[in-house]
Amino acid sequence: MSYDNYSIAVLIPCYNEELTIAEVITSFREQLPHATLYVYDNNSIDRTAEIARKCGAIVRHEPQQGKGHVIRRMFADIDSDIFIMVDGDSTYPAQDVTKMVETLVSRKLDMVTGVRVGDKDAYRGYHAEGNRLFNKMVAFLFGRGMTDIFSGYRVFSRRFVKSFPALSRGFDIETELSVHALELYLPFAELPVQYKSRPKGSFSKLSTYKDGFKILGRIISLFKEAKPFKLFMLIACLLFLASLVLGYPLVITWLHTGLVPRFPTAFIVVGLLIFSVIAFTSGVILDGIAQLRLENKRLHYLKLAALP
Repeated sequence: MSYDNYSIAVLIPCYNEELTIAEVITSFREQLPHATLYVYDNNSIDRTAEIARKCGAIVRHEPQQGKGHVIRRMFADIDSDIFIMVDGDSTYPAQDVTKMVETLVSRKLDMVTGVRVGDKDAYRGYHAEGNRLFNKMVAFLFGRGMTDIFSGYRVFSRRFVKSFPALSRGFDIETELSVHALELYLPFAELPVQYKSRPKGSFSKLSTYKDGFKILGRIISLFKEAKPFKLFMLIACLLFLASLVLGYPLVITWLHTGLVPRFPTAFIVVGLLIFSVIAFTSGVILDGIAQLRLENKRLHYLKLAALP
């Protein structure tokens, strides 16, 4: 299927990628000759921006450190029919991009995600296991999920990009992108791509534990915003269960003797019951607010034109 009539923007966030940026720009220009390539330099201290400019890419700068800040700036500044997001580390193959774009256009989708397969050595440490764990967590919390929520290789429609709030600051931006599609029930597809190792001398900016905890926090935060009733209902049930465990012996003693021993425990039980009711009520109120917020996001999405 031809997509020559669509404007295409290739967005490449970069930080110290002088070893790979030329290869990424060249390979994507070969696959998409009429696309416009944008490299957003995120405070590189090497020659990334200089090399990208010499290779013919449009180079812009985002001073706030973090991939989330870069993606937010890209989505805000650039207008196009189709957006392609790919990391500048040469781990994602350009030859898969035409199939991803064709899938987006032919099926009238809002997002196509490149699911990383192939080179297991490309993953650091426990990243592969952590990826699977987080994928299962998102699927459990939101009722449905994706195969690779952390993929940095995606194709978007304009509708998706211009309705995406982009609140994350770091590597948790991929999680937010995935949850945005799941929360609004946007049409998306996943295609396998051959993920490969970084070249020698290149290193990942992802911190296994620091960024892992940030991603976990972002998932919980997104779950709280999207499904507050489920979260606060769980809290209410746990508090109620704790009050039952602590209060049962007191009730049994009162039934047999008419006395209430251990007044401090009794006060704690009453406090837990009160907090349980507050948590339940908060969940009901916040769920109404979340539904209104979701409706507004959906209406904003619908105001944007779909791919013809």
